[in-house]
Amino acid sequence: MMTTALVNARVLAAQGWRDDVAVVVEGGRIRELAAARELPAGTRTHDLSGRMLLPGFIDCQVNGGGGVLFNDLPSVEGIRAIGSAHRRFGTTGFLPTLISDTIDKMRAAIAAADLAMTEAVPGVLGIHLEGPFISRERKGVHAEKFLHAPDADELRVAESLQRGKTLLTVAPECVTPDAIRHLVAAGVIVAAGHTNADHATARAALDAGVRGFTHLFNAMSPLTSRAPGVVGAALDDPGSWCGVIVDGHHVDAASLRIALRAKPRGKLFLVTDAMPPVGASDPAYMLNGEPITVRDGICQTASGTLAGSALSMIEAVRNTVEMLDVPLEEAARMASTYPADFLGLGATHGRIEAGLSADFTVVDANLQVTETWIGGAVEAA
Repeated sequence: MMTTALVNARVLAAQGWRDDVAVVVEGGRIRELAAARELPAGTRTHDLSGRMLLPGFIDCQVNGGGGVLFNDLPSVEGIRAIGSAHRRFGTTGFLPTLISDTIDKMRAAIAAADLAMTEAVPGVLGIHLEGPFISRERKGVHAEKFLHAPDADELRVAESLQRGKTLLTVAPECVTPDAIRHLVAAGVIVAAGHTNADHATARAALDAGVRGFTHLFNAMSPLTSRAPGVVGAALDDPGSWCGVIVDGHHVDAASLRIALRAKPRGKLFLVTDAMPPVGASDPAYMLNGEPITVRDGICQTASGTLAGSALSMIEAVRNTVEMLDVPLEEAARMASTYPADFLGLGATHGRIEAGLSADFTVVDANLQVTETWIGGAVEAA
């Protein structure tokens, strides 16, 4: 079993920055953080030349990348292409995300995610089903023809993944608390999103087991003076997680700063909501038969509806530092540690400490990704 020590790096360890350690990798996992000067003679080393070693980024909402939309290519080939595109930008773990579609397409996507994990496609952690059990009033770019409340058979499809994590985004007004409890008991992580629910309905969904909120602020009933809505429920609840899209287009920076102050530390995490343009030479793509234009980093329909993003995870980290005045170490955790915790993977992913998967994002002083490690295997950006 090959052992490699990553040396000469500024390491973001669980306790904070460390300049005095080597990260020893063996068998795809972190064996230890050792004093660099105490490595045994002859140890194979990988010199990072003073760059920063961050926990690998985990993205819970990846609709596409590399010119591929998961809905259009729900296969191992599609997942591999999407993962490869995002790996260049520091993403070491991701959930391929299916936008609302037919039940047959859901079955195909779940089967593809299962097979991708069986074949050890780098980075695949499960699947995110974003709909179709969501609100017509807050559908965003989702096609209305697919949106409906689920029956028992459809719930069984949603919980049918055999490997990895299933994240299901629902509107609480479309899925009963009993159904949410059933899904959670089956191992599904349920998030509220694309919802026009009132505060009481959102609160009941949280009590039933909703674990978090999909792209906080976007496509959900807002916080107002006498109607707190879903946003109010999310910000008021200390136990739930919230994904946020920090691209400068989806949410105003002031709203994000308010959310950071409202939620306990560790409960806000970064997502990209990425579409095919990430890592692709051609930014144009089609969604539900409609052309999507990408201009100045904004993906939108002809009518101006936002259609996901052209955001990479390293850009989200940089934006969090620059727009929200968040220290780099915290922004990096929002891209790695906190999504791992949300997915229930905190014991295996999202931190640089002994026993965890050797997933790292290496960045230079300009916060450009130079290397990405997944399970101890390195790839230059």
